[in-house]
Amino acid sequence: MTQLSPLDFRSDTVTQPDEAMRLAMSRAEVADDVLDHDPTMRQLEDRVAELLGVDAALWVPSGSMGNLIALTVHLRPGDRFLAPRGAHVLDNELGTAAWIAGGMPHPLDCDAGPGRATPDAVRAAAGTSGPYYTLRTTLLCLENTHNAAGGAVTQPDEHALLVSAARETGLRVHLDGARLWNASVALGLPPAALTVGVDTVQVCLSKGLGAPVGSVVAGSSTFVTEARRVRKMLGGGVRQGGVLAAAGLVGLERIDDLARDHANARALARGLAELGWQVDEPETNIVLAGVPDLEVTLTGLRHLGVFAGPMAGKVRFVLHRDVGADDVAEALRRIGSAS
Repeated sequence: MTQLSPLDFRSDTVTQPDEAMRLAMSRAEVADDVLDHDPTMRQLEDRVAELLGVDAALWVPSGSMGNLIALTVHLRPGDRFLAPRGAHVLDNELGTAAWIAGGMPHPLDCDAGPGRATPDAVRAAAGTSGPYYTLRTTLLCLENTHNAAGGAVTQPDEHALLVSAARETGLRVHLDGARLWNASVALGLPPAALTVGVDTVQVCLSKGLGAPVGSVVAGSSTFVTEARRVRKMLGGGVRQGGVLAAAGLVGLERIDDLARDHANARALARGLAELGWQVDEPETNIVLAGVPDLEVTLTGLRHLGVFAGPMAGKVRFVLHRDVGADDVAEALRRIGSAS
């Protein structure tokens, strides 16, 4: 039996650094980032801060660590924080928001659409001040794009209303922007247009942009000073980090390439729908498909050499730079042949 070449749609983190990225990594100017602040790392951080419209930024090994650092800085033990139901900080970070940051998570129903809560929901959940033993809510976490909602995008006007509701009720705002680059491309807006009013934001370099590792957490200079301390506490300080930062700098030059992933996601969704699958229309690079039996479907796809994953009770296909239009067509051919 002929072995089918694998088509990997599990995540946009499965990409391989290409020759240009590997060359940049090999030539990076480096120093001990913990002691002297690696020069290439500093260049990356300054570039991300500029793109996000904030004062300063800090490279971290992962998006989960970036979010955890922000929550650790923002929360005192026992503080409650709000996030849309299904948010990554609630469901996909192993409870570290409660375990390490000391926060009490409170999910908000997505009553404004996929992955999005209404400003009224924020106000109601934030509550009002009371006696000293009243549960204290201090932080709103937003997510753009929302992973579990299939890469759903929050529009700038919706974002502004949510931030305003947070301010009215005395909440700080952290934005999990792991795929903010995708939202920026989908809306045709600069990333800074999607961070207005937030206290902190985290963005990934290894999702979609092709870097082998790394995210950035950003905000005020005061926040980043404290974030650097927390990163060290969590074991996230690196030495000659410029080797990794160089990959991120290459990735940032390719943000516009994400439009191709979005187009391929739409093509995959259309093809699956034509084959009778129940598919949500993708806004960015994630396709969610409802199936009668999730595990059976995933196993069947693996036998076809098509690798996908589970998300929110559905099959999740993620488009990325290492799968092109021909791969989408081949995946649909294989799935169709098994129908």
